[in-house]
Amino acid sequence: MKKILFILILGVISCSKNAQTHPPIGGVLSKDDLNVSRERMKNLNTQERMHMQEWINNQPVKYYPTQLNYWVNTQGFDQRQRRQDNTLISYSYDLYDFDETKIYDQPIERKDAKFGHFDELKAVEDALRFIHDGEEVTLLVPSSLAYGTYGDEKKIDNDIPLIIKLKAL
Repeated sequence: MKKILFILILGVISCSKNAQTHPPIGGVLSKDDLNVSRERMKNLNTQERMHMQEWINNQPVKYYPTQLNYWVNTQGFDQRQRRQDNTLISYSYDLYDFDETKIYDQPIERKDAKFGHFDELKAVEDALRFIHDGEEVTLLVPSSLAYGTYGDEKKIDNDIPLIIKLKAL
């Protein structure tokens, strides 16, 4: 009986400790937390850009930086006329890591998606604004414009830059 009472008291005491709490997702972060997060993303972006630039230097194809911070294999790509909201586009893309390993067997494909009304990776949506019908481009995308800190919760881990082979159908 004494053992049970001791275990109960120990359990109550351990439950009553003040555990460090974290704000919920979407909650308010302190200024220090925001600064730490900002600095982490800045350092991660710098490391990824250096790694991507080394990869580009070893490729036979030339890649060009865009205003949104990804690279594309077409010069002047983001200087083209931009597709407007509410226009339709059909497209598909394959995802690769920087070892050039295909991540998913089947391409991700959308039919008649309407700009301004679909949720897509930032770099893909931006590139779709400039791509010509039937054209295929390769995007080199830092993790912040891909699946970011959380990954896709399937095969893509957190903070993974991607190679995206995008085609407008």
